[in-house]
Amino acid sequence: TSSAPAAAAPAPKPSPTAALEPAPAMSAKAHASPSVRKFARELGVDLGRLSGSGPKGRILHTDVQGFVKSVMSGAAASPAAAAPAAKGGGGLDLLPWPSLDFSKFGETELQPLSRIKKISGPNLHRNWVMIPHVTQFDEADVTELEQFRKDSNDAFAKSGVKFTMLAFVIKASVAALKKFPIFNASLDEKGENLILKKFYNIGFAADTPNGLVVPVIKNVDAKSVSQIAKEMTDLSAQARDGKLKPADMQGASFTISSLGGIGGTAFTPIINAPEVAILGLSKSSIKPVWDGKQFAPRLMLPLSLSYDHRVVDGAMGARFAAYLAEVLGDMRKTLL
Repeated sequence: TSSAPAAAAPAPKPSPTAALEPAPAMSAKAHASPSVRKFARELGVDLGRLSGSGPKGRILHTDVQGFVKSVMSGAAASPAAAAPAAKGGGGLDLLPWPSLDFSKFGETELQPLSRIKKISGPNLHRNWVMIPHVTQFDEADVTELEQFRKDSNDAFAKSGVKFTMLAFVIKASVAALKKFPIFNASLDEKGENLILKKFYNIGFAADTPNGLVVPVIKNVDAKSVSQIAKEMTDLSAQARDGKLKPADMQGASFTISSLGGIGGTAFTPIINAPEVAILGLSKSSIKPVWDGKQFAPRLMLPLSLSYDHRVVDGAMGARFAAYLAEVLGDMRKTLL
């Protein structure tokens, strides 16, 4: 019998940063200064592939940075990265998504994603891939605050206002944002400057039959907790009925995602770009806490603070979470 044809040699595995690996030679025709050429060489960018935005088509530092960002986000790819991108790697040189016929293992059903999930999915993917997340975990003693919340609900029973712990956290977060304004900011498109916001618009994740949406309460610093609670109730109802307007979900400078009504002890919430941080709340529980003389039962609220590590360092993240816990332990601090 004739021998089987020799198998082709396996193609070399491209580097995870193939799109940014140096070309054998920098294009001599590129119109760029020596400093820009050096910058491009350090990042492995072939200037011949760029169009300059400077005078007479001159390539600037910002052009190189923009090209690198487009490659990393999958908007552009080098010839070396084109093959893996075409295979479903999303421009990040990932393995293609597994394609299996699950029906051969058992019965299956095809369920289309909801409209909300189709819209939010790509945004969540982009935010997770492009933002270096760090999550700081802490706990707040809300024993007295919980009692005050219950008393407030009794006092406002006839007005129809229902106080939730989230309403108090939204108000307390403004005090923390004012003390640490870097958390109430956004990076500009070039990633070179911080845009510090002087307004305090807080988004909160609302559960609906079709998925999570994030209504935004505007100018929280100028509102009382009762006003915040009423607005939360109204926005949540509109979200469940699918009646939120685009303006109701825009302009947030900070977001809070609360899973406390469901359960869990901690999680990593995904930052909602272009914000630089998001706060997650889990289910509060009674824990023994040492008060200096003895252990006492205290109601502890778990806090999960995810932040953009390009903007916020670890020490600042820990300070923000600790201060927020301090404010929740004594809401009188919001008056200072």
